[in-house]
Amino acid sequence: MPSLPAPQLHLARTRQGKDVDVHRPEGPDAGLPVVLLWHGTSPDDRGVLAPLAREVAARGVVVAVPDWRADAPDAGRAALLGSLAWCRANAAAYGGDPDRIVLAGWSAGASAALGVALRPDVADGWRPAAVVGLASRYDLPARTTGTPPLTDLTDSMEPTDPIDPIDSAAGRPVAPVPVLLVHGTEDTLMGPEHSRAALAALTARGWPARLDEPAADHAGVIMAEFDPATGRCRPSDDERVRAQGRLSVRALTEAAGAPTPGTR
Repeated sequence: MPSLPAPQLHLARTRQGKDVDVHRPEGPDAGLPVVLLWHGTSPDDRGVLAPLAREVAARGVVVAVPDWRADAPDAGRAALLGSLAWCRANAAAYGGDPDRIVLAGWSAGASAALGVALRPDVADGWRPAAVVGLASRYDLPARTTGTPPLTDLTDSMEPTDPIDPIDSAAGRPVAPVPVLLVHGTEDTLMGPEHSRAALAALTARGWPARLDEPAADHAGVIMAEFDPATGRCRPSDDERVRAQGRLSVRALTEAAGAPTPGTR
């Protein structure tokens, strides 16, 4: 695969005091697609997504990766939604189009992203251009909403009561957005059956969705590996592992409308 120009790295900070790595590609100063990419439950772990973010940014996408803490009293909700507000307000400063933001995440970050798409009330009615979910389960409460995305998906299709529209607002149908899922077949932490269940539920309700299943474990889908010494995942230098994450690169760039890489 030919080498791509290395993206620029900028450090920013949200109003909640959380650092954000912004990977900005070479190219136009405006109108670039944007991906907001959330990590999993390891606290303030944006660095684990750096290799994935760089590869996506090199293909013409502004990628913002914020820190957040799942062990916060609110389970990370304020930091996650704060990073979304920051991205919407500041994407243009890095050449991004604030109207073309893809919401994406890995592990708990993925269910948090899908939760926002299903519950626009938590983001002042905002909707993402698409959602990309990497190696997650969607039957547990999302960190952004406090409710499981699969439950919200079912509730969003219930008919609205015309007599009491305020109380029935949570049951008002939500317009579908594209959802791309990636889940490794060797994931023993949370198996691919969770993403398969999400795919089935989404497509049954008319959402355009797809699932890719690389031969990777939970960390491999983001070009990372588990480090027993620290109890955390870290970026991998193993080209075999990095190759496992290329389906995630493809899903993110495709969702953003950028040129997609080959996967072989």
